[in-house]
Amino acid sequence: MQAFNLDLCELPPSAAALREEVRAFLGETLAEFAVAGRARSWVGFDGDFSAKLGARGWLGMTWPEPYGRERSALERYVVIEELLAAGAPVAAHWIGERQSGPLILRFGTDDQQKRLLPGIVAGKSFFCIGMSEPNSGSDLASIRTRGVRADGGWVINGQKVWTTYAHKSHYMIALVRTGEAGDNRHAGLSQFIVDLSTTGVTVRPIRNMIGDEEFNEVIFEDVFIPDDMLVGEEGNGWQQVIAELAFERSGPDRFLSSFGLIVEMVRRAGEMPREKQSDRTDIAIGRLVAHLITLRQMSLAVAAQLDAGVQPVVEATVVKDLGVAFEQSIPEIAHELFGVSPRLDGGDDFEKALAYVQQANVSFSLRGGTTEILRGVIARGLGLR
Repeated sequence: MQAFNLDLCELPPSAAALREEVRAFLGETLAEFAVAGRARSWVGFDGDFSAKLGARGWLGMTWPEPYGRERSALERYVVIEELLAAGAPVAAHWIGERQSGPLILRFGTDDQQKRLLPGIVAGKSFFCIGMSEPNSGSDLASIRTRGVRADGGWVINGQKVWTTYAHKSHYMIALVRTGEAGDNRHAGLSQFIVDLSTTGVTVRPIRNMIGDEEFNEVIFEDVFIPDDMLVGEEGNGWQQVIAELAFERSGPDRFLSSFGLIVEMVRRAGEMPREKQSDRTDIAIGRLVAHLITLRQMSLAVAAQLDAGVQPVVEATVVKDLGVAFEQSIPEIAHELFGVSPRLDGGDDFEKALAYVQQANVSFSLRGGTTEILRGVIARGLGLR
C-alpha cells in the first residue's frame, strides 16, 4: 500500500513578487481579451502568446540549466495559477511544458534533450499526448498500436484518439506496444517521440458539440521511427507513463478550468440590485470558494512533493478526481442561482461563459483518465483492491 501524503505547504517568499510580475504582464497582454475567450481556460491556443511566456522565462521554470531556470515547483505553480485565473490561451505550449518536457528530462537521452527542450521552453515547439486509442479509452494496457523492429528503428502502425491539438503540434510522445504482454499486461510497452510531419502520419480533427476541433484522431501507417526517438528503455513504457500522468493530473488546471465562470458569477451577483440579492446566492458562491481553496491546498501539496523528487501518483489522482466533480458542478449552480440560459451568440459575458463551460465540462471527466479509472488507481494505491 502506498503512503498517502497531502501535508500543507507554504509558498516561498519569492512567490509574492513573482505573482505581481505575472499579473502585470497578463493585465497588459490580455487587456482586450474577451470573457468568452477567457472561459476556454487552458484549451485556448495561441502560439504567439506562448512565445511571449518563453521569452519571459516562464516555461520550463523548474528544469535544470541550460534548458530551464532551476526555480522551484511552487514558483512555477504561482505562474500557472495566474495564467489559469486570467483565462490565458496557454494550450500551444501546455502539454510540452507540463509533461512531455519533464518526461524527456527524466528518461530521454542527452541528444533528445538538446534537440527538443529548447523549443519547448521558447514556446515554439508543441507536443501532444499519444496514449488513448479507440476501444481502449483510459485502459492504456489494452492499446493496439504496435511497433515492429526495422533496420535502424521501428515501424509503427495503429491509431490514437482524443489527441488534443495534434493538428497544431509538431511532436507526439506515443505509447506503443513493442512486445508481448504475457502474464503482465503492462509489459511490452514503449514510448516514442513522433515527428508528426513524418510520412504515414495522418491527423484528422474531431469536431465537438461546441464546434471546436480540439481533439484529433491520429493514424499511423507504416511510420518509420528511428532508434534515437525511443524514450527511455524499450518495454519500460508503462512505468514512464505512470510518472508522466502525475504531472498531468495534479496541477491547478484540474480545478481552475471553470474558474472564468465563477468570476462571472461573482460579478453578476455584485451587480444585482440589493433587493434581489439573497443569502442563497452568498451561501452557494461561498461553498464554491471553500471547495476551490481546499483543492488548491491539495494541489499545492502535490507540487511540493514533485519539487522534492517524489512521484505522488495517488495524491495527484485524488486531486484530479475531486477537481472534476467540482468543476462539473459549477454550471448547474450558476443556472440555478441566476435563472439564465447559456447563449453563445448575442448573450452577455455571463451567458457566453456559462454556454462554453456547460458544454465543455462534459469532457473534463475524460481527459487525463476517466472517473472510473481514476478511482481504480486510488483504490489500488490505498490497498483497497
